[in-house]
Amino acid sequence: MQKDELSALLRFLGSPGSSVSEKAANASGGQSSSLAEAGRAIFQQNCAFCHGRDIMGGETGPDLTRSKLVLADVGGDKISEVVREGRPDKKMPGFRFSDQEMMSVTAFIHAQIAKASKPGGRRGVDVADLQTGNLEMGKQYFQGAGGCAKCHSPTGDLAGVATRYQGLQLEERMLYPRGAKSTVTVTLPSGQKVTGTLAYLDEFVVGLRDGKGTYRSWATGKVKYEVDSPVNAHVDLFSKYTDDDIHNLMAYLQTLR
Repeated sequence: MQKDELSALLRFLGSPGSSVSEKAANASGGQSSSLAEAGRAIFQQNCAFCHGRDIMGGETGPDLTRSKLVLADVGGDKISEVVREGRPDKKMPGFRFSDQEMMSVTAFIHAQIAKASKPGGRRGVDVADLQTGNLEMGKQYFQGAGGCAKCHSPTGDLAGVATRYQGLQLEERMLYPRGAKSTVTVTLPSGQKVTGTLAYLDEFVVGLRDGKGTYRSWATGKVKYEVDSPVNAHVDLFSKYTDDDIHNLMAYLQTLR
């Protein structure tokens, strides 16, 4: 298939309201499927870490099935520009794909969008779905019943949190902050106490990194130790949250930009 033929096919597939006979649709569908499969490999190698293997969001990149730019794309006219130029302001690098590779990636993205549009095909959650709470009630819960203010500050560690995380990512961080670092205090036989970030713990060894970044460890049978894990406070709230508590707290956290 020549470049101009591929472009025409992608333009056709991307245009809304296109209608052809079933025979023609099957023929173009086979060509499109082959092109999308080639694009899948390229996307997963270069883009999946940020945008997810199914383009529905990953470590740092947004869900492309909800992107206004992507949804407005016809035959790669918008996607290709962003992919090749990148978005330095959002730390997205540019990719020097060939025309053939770019068309394949575009076909894969459009195929995934079509798949996500089917009932049960989407795994994401709209930000709007998480904006139904009462902001003031959420602030009161943060400062009072939730006990959040004991460990967190809207002008300290949570400053700008709604810029770093949005929608479901923010709610996941609120409910169970993966990667939150625990601290440990080790009491030596001499009575000296050493406190640092917990680096290792099993039934035989407890290890930490002190304020200078130095790793230190001891046999658990020869010292006493106490672990302070910030995640535990979040876990304790699981059985106490009401639906309103969660929605209200989310409404408040989404104002911390």
